[in-house]
Amino acid sequence: MKNNDKNTKSPQRKGKLRETIESILVALFFALLIRTFVVQAFKIPSGSMEPTLLVGDYLLVNKFIYGYKFPLINKRVLSFKKPDRGDVVVFKYPIDPDKDFIKRVVAIEGDTVEIKDKKLYINNKLFETPQAVYRDPVIIPKELAPRDNYGPIKVPKNSLFVMGDNRDSSLDSRFWGFVHLNDLKGKALIIYWSFDSNNEYPLYRLDKKIRFSRIGKLIY
Repeated sequence: MKNNDKNTKSPQRKGKLRETIESILVALFFALLIRTFVVQAFKIPSGSMEPTLLVGDYLLVNKFIYGYKFPLINKRVLSFKKPDRGDVVVFKYPIDPDKDFIKRVVAIEGDTVEIKDKKLYINNKLFETPQAVYRDPVIIPKELAPRDNYGPIKVPKNSLFVMGDNRDSSLDSRFWGFVHLNDLKGKALIIYWSFDSNNEYPLYRLDKKIRFSRIGKLIY
């Protein structure tokens, strides 16, 4: 009888093991599907988007809103909308496509961009966004660097001109050019976690390290 008990339990254990493995595989499949087509996590590594985004903010990026790019045809399909001025977008860094950058769209295809003494003009009209900050009172001449004086230049087809909200400390389109629509990863959606590892408090002071007020904040 004991041998019979062992023989009957063995298939049950194998069945449960199989169910567990199948459940894990299904979960991994859907996680990969969601990451590929729906949302992706992104961490803010620098202060170029302050005060909108801080170092240590963790974001969810909406990957399907601008459509999905199929590698074989190199074209975006199922697009819900095109990027617009003011959108905060994640994209492949044109200088190094292995890196992801995040900036704010300030001009779209056909727009003329010009910067005069830190003031941004789009199509000859002053373009101001409440998120933009200027922390350096120095104005750099156009002959030395394009940070404070730039253009005019027209944004080509299927391209974007992007800038960081921390205008005086951002490596953006002023320095390396336009972002092609095919290089877009998605639109920044929400902050799901925020951790300040650089303040003076020790790591065990999680109450001081975790920025609870930023968790769940929508990105505009």
